[in-house]
Amino acid sequence: MSKNKLLYYTRNILVRLVPKRLYENALQQKLASIHDFDKAVLLDRVNYYNKLETVTPLGENARALKDLKMFERPKAYNFDTFEYTRYFSRAFKANFIFGDVVHTEAFPTIQKSRPLSEANSNAVLLKLNKKRHFVFVKDKKKFAAKKNKLIGRNAVKQEHRIRFMNLYFDHPLCDLGQINKEGGNIKWLKPKIPIAAHLDFKFILSLEGNDVATNLKWIMSSNSIAVMPKPKHETWFMEGRLVPDFHYILIKDDFSDLEEKLNYYMENDAAAQAIVANANQYVQQFLNKKQEDMISLLVLQKYFYYTGQADTYELL
Repeated sequence: MSKNKLLYYTRNILVRLVPKRLYENALQQKLASIHDFDKAVLLDRVNYYNKLETVTPLGENARALKDLKMFERPKAYNFDTFEYTRYFSRAFKANFIFGDVVHTEAFPTIQKSRPLSEANSNAVLLKLNKKRHFVFVKDKKKFAAKKNKLIGRNAVKQEHRIRFMNLYFDHPLCDLGQINKEGGNIKWLKPKIPIAAHLDFKFILSLEGNDVATNLKWIMSSNSIAVMPKPKHETWFMEGRLVPDFHYILIKDDFSDLEEKLNYYMENDAAAQAIVANANQYVQQFLNKKQEDMISLLVLQKYFYYTGQADTYELL
């Protein structure tokens, strides 16, 4: 086990050993610091993640918080959930779906991802599996010093990723590779490369997998640009708020305009660097740990309030 992973597990185990009542008693103290933040920002983001507006039944399969076990799989989701649910009554109940979620349940459910649609109110987002998904970088290489190519290293299993590789694997503007040894096409197989090697390129492919594109967050924190179709799913990163050709380079769902879009931004350096700056600015809102914690607690408090369990909700 790596040192980082050992520290991650150790920290989460120690957190679990603290008596639950101490966390529950600390909730009001935590929420009292709400005045340290811009209330409009809190309200906006909490309402984005949790769209419940009326008291809504939980259904018969909701689980009491006390029934969530320490090493229940998947562990990363379990740990990230407990980081915030520990502050609420163990008798409170919730529906959880852990993993890559691309649908909305009939009852209010806490999940990592959801489809981008008008009918996703029951899908309440928390910042889950963040050790994998919320990775940001400090990129010292300037955009102008990077290679004029699109880099892509992906697990190529889904139909849309296979279609992209069929179209562009041998294209001179692309350096693409498949990292999975099963599925896809063996002729596309290339070794994994670290994030730092991706950052040698101006353009980085960001295709959704089972739900969102995992690499989008670190790309947008770098001095390179994400190239992708319009997102169909979203997480705590609020992918639904990203503006095409402002935060990322938009390509069509059939990928037919990739060469045209790459050539345009290769020839229009100012437009490309504006996207880098806009993406970097977007990422900033996720870097304030205290604010992220406050929003997470408020998302849950709102969830418990609108499922008829909590007596108060701070932002009402």
